[in-house]
Amino acid sequence: MLTQLEMSAVRQGAATDDQLTQRKKLAEQLVIEESRHEAVEEMYFWPAVRQHLPNGDELADTALGQEQEGKEVLAKLDKLDAGDPEFEKLLAEFIRAGREHIDYEESHVWPALRVALTAQQAQELGGKLEAAKKTAPTRPHPHTPASPGALKTAGPVAAAADKARDAMTNRGTD
Repeated sequence: MLTQLEMSAVRQGAATDDQLTQRKKLAEQLVIEESRHEAVEEMYFWPAVRQHLPNGDELADTALGQEQEGKEVLAKLDKLDAGDPEFEKLLAEFIRAGREHIDYEESHVWPALRVALTAQQAQELGGKLEAAKKTAPTRPHPHTPASPGALKTAGPVAAAADKARDAMTNRGTD
């Protein structure tokens, strides 16, 4: 999705209404998927990293800091129309930060976690992540604490509110 957004970047004032509409829909999908992904990680993945890795607190704290910055950018981006001059700037900022975060997880976290977890533990964690994604919020909530307990309690309520707002505005359709 990041590559697709990069490849379809538009110059300010040079895009058609249809191009801007498509760009906004793709950005909305990014916000929805990323919001779900980060909420689920905060509920289950980062606690597992803290529990199973000797430097898990350090790894999780770094990643959660990156994710917080991402949520703040996505919250701003989600409120803008694709024709707004700030839209492309925020999108480029998120893409750069997103790639850095992915690289951090792939190079620092996943290798160590693969060694630390048994096959059964990894399967259980994957099941929790998959199940939680179905009830995760579809919008960034940068002011919600990244505490697993708070997210497990408030997450489904926020998700229900998000999905109601999405339905009323046709956000995330197509």
